[in-house]
Amino acid sequence: MRQFRRITFDPEVMGGKPCIRGMRVSVGMIVEALSAGRTTEQMLADFPYLEEQDIREALAVAASLVQGHEIPLAS
Repeated sequence: MRQFRRITFDPEVMGGKPCIRGMRVSVGMIVEALSAGRTTEQMLADFPYLEEQDIREALAVAASLVQGHEIPLAS
């Protein structure tokens, strides 16, 4: 089982949604923006505190969830 080290789960942050490194940027926000046509480069410019690996891991978590896999998250 793959460990997602950049994705955190905290009931006190964003209502407990999976987020990037404890920040108020959820996996869903990243996936939604990319599906709407934003590029990784645009996302990094909009959110300078994000790293490319954050975006890649958000996509990997979303893919795992859609495939019905259990995902271990950091807390």
